[in-house]
Amino acid sequence: MTNQHPITPPPELVQQWRVEAANRQYVSLEFDEYIAEEAAQWGADQELEACCHCFARDLRESLALELRARRRPKPPSLKEQALDAHNRMMAGTETQDDWAIVRRALEQLDD
Repeated sequence: MTNQHPITPPPELVQQWRVEAANRQYVSLEFDEYIAEEAAQWGADQELEACCHCFARDLRESLALELRARRRPKPPSLKEQALDAHNRMMAGTETQDDWAIVRRALEQLDD
């Protein structure tokens, strides 16, 4: 395709996603959904990076860093997950997963 839009994934990347979907043995609808999800995430990441670049260049870098952190938050650490699970346990609203999270966190501690 010529004159490609800036957030259109390159053909090589789309081919990589096809291979990944095939390796996961996805069938037709799952296969299409996987590629669509990967393309949407890639496009959103491209747009975010372009916005951050503009902010950093035209405004201030700290605003760009804050935007990136808010739009692509890091998943909570195991410690944070365990503390949340503990709080649910104390409130009597724990789930079976909460016990597994606390156990994993305890297993990470040094003796």
